[in-house]
Amino acid sequence: MRYPASLKKKIGFVAPSFGCATEPYKTAFVNAQKKWKDMGYELELGPNCYAQEGIGISNTPEKCGAELTEYYLSENNECLISCGGGEMMCETLEYVDFQAIKKASPKWYMGFSDNTNMTFLLTTLCDTASVYGPCAAAFGMEPWHPSLTDAMEILHGKRKTVGSYGKWEKEGIKDEENPLAPYQCTEELNLKLYTPGEGGRLTESSSISMEGRLLGGCMDCLVNLLGTRFDKVKDFSEKYKEDGFIWFLESCDLNVFAIRRAMWQMEQAGWFEHVKGFLIGRPLCHGQEMMGLDQYQAILPTVQKHKVPVIMDADLGHLPPMMPLVTGSKAVVTAVGNRMEVKMEFI
Repeated sequence: MRYPASLKKKIGFVAPSFGCATEPYKTAFVNAQKKWKDMGYELELGPNCYAQEGIGISNTPEKCGAELTEYYLSENNECLISCGGGEMMCETLEYVDFQAIKKASPKWYMGFSDNTNMTFLLTTLCDTASVYGPCAAAFGMEPWHPSLTDAMEILHGKRKTVGSYGKWEKEGIKDEENPLAPYQCTEELNLKLYTPGEGGRLTESSSISMEGRLLGGCMDCLVNLLGTRFDKVKDFSEKYKEDGFIWFLESCDLNVFAIRRAMWQMEQAGWFEHVKGFLIGRPLCHGQEMMGLDQYQAILPTVQKHKVPVIMDADLGHLPPMMPLVTGSKAVVTAVGNRMEVKMEFI
């Protein structure tokens, strides 16, 4: 596994998904840049950062793919932070030169949601670690949530351990009138811990531990990659099978039935063959129940087949805050009650 050098002072920004062309993201991104400059960083903005020319992405797939390749290969930045998530980053992939990226010196790429298309493929195609973490506009909030500080410290090489944050945001207050609003964390963290018991049946537990390489992202994107020419999960899984994998998964647009279908699809494709545990974030449809199916039973039947532990409702995904996770790193994940910790090793 290739791990990038630590960030020193040059940050690059790209928009292979949505750019920061509309509010509240534009004002938030501008403020984030001011904050970074005040900290002494030099910033390099890609041509699509404020673009609004594409459908579900900042520009055409060709231009988005070209920007991503050029700025990853550029020596004028030391890491890349994506401007935001979006809808159609998958269409840019055929215009990204992954062979050139694989040959280049590795650099950190950070983003989440639609950016799974890059964070996941950097790891599985290029054997390069990435950060599944906040996008650029989030750094415009006043003040920063501790999760943002954690993300920056990972980029700097100052942090390899992250933990839960105690409370989470159910309803955000950031909008066009309040573009710099911080997370409104009103809900108490309530982790669901399950361990395999007699006969492999999952039972709720007060503590849990798992170890393996971190792999995953947003299920909405992962199932789109599955079966395409970009799907090299089996090869990657075989290479690191001795370590095994902790699959971290979260979802955006999927309802509980779509989540269950996504789990079935990944299972049938053999993606979970060497799984050691599952780390499941709060889905955006948190609390939804349809025809007797809730977010937990959308996940647990597949997990139970593998007789491995699972942590659910973790600080991960679209209901912030989110723990920044280094995709590809070897990790030990522990949880006791509602306190969890992820210790990552860059080996």
